[in-house]
Amino acid sequence: MENTTISQGKLRIAERESYGYLVSKRLIDIIGSLIGLIALSPLFLIISIRIKLEDPKGAVFFGHKRVGENGEMFKCWKFTSMIHNAEEIMKNFTTEQKKEFAENFKLKDDPRITKIGNLLRKTSLDEFPQLWNILKGEMTLVGPRPIVTAELEKYGKYEENLKSVKPGLTGMWQVNGRSDTTYEERVMMDMQYISKRTLFLDVYLIFRTIVKVIKKEGAY
Repeated sequence: MENTTISQGKLRIAERESYGYLVSKRLIDIIGSLIGLIALSPLFLIISIRIKLEDPKGAVFFGHKRVGENGEMFKCWKFTSMIHNAEEIMKNFTTEQKKEFAENFKLKDDPRITKIGNLLRKTSLDEFPQLWNILKGEMTLVGPRPIVTAELEKYGKYEENLKSVKPGLTGMWQVNGRSDTTYEERVMMDMQYISKRTLFLDVYLIFRTIVKVIKKEGAY
């Protein structure tokens, strides 16, 4: 009983110590997402037109259910980078493609991706609609990757740690190899961020992300 009380006391202290950080982080999220949405609106319009020209039947935006803070599900928005009948093509994946997708939840040479979608992924522009998720408070600028429910088993004993924070537009994984890393390495990078997160680290990762996007490193 005494150990439980001590643990709860430590948790309350940790919560008080992180209050200033969480308030500052939320303010940065609101200001950053608002500026981003306004400044990038002309680019968003151009991308939207280009997507519709290549695949008239497809949608401009794609909302996919992801695991959020406290395990709550939310619709994570992206620019559509796949053709409208992507699900049908997925059924015809080769054995090798199915294996790669099962391991990484991605394919390096994905036949479902459009030409504009390929460009959006290489530049990470496909993820910029998540600024709306950030403004709504479902995501944050810097945090662990937003994952689908099926990926939770990959986190094992770290699942509750992952669900204790909001997923981010960028984070440790995005600036440290991204698609060149194994899934196990991604999990550990997410856990490393959660245990060490500070405003300084957040700002550092944002600037590292900008450099990565400019250089088109590690994305697919």
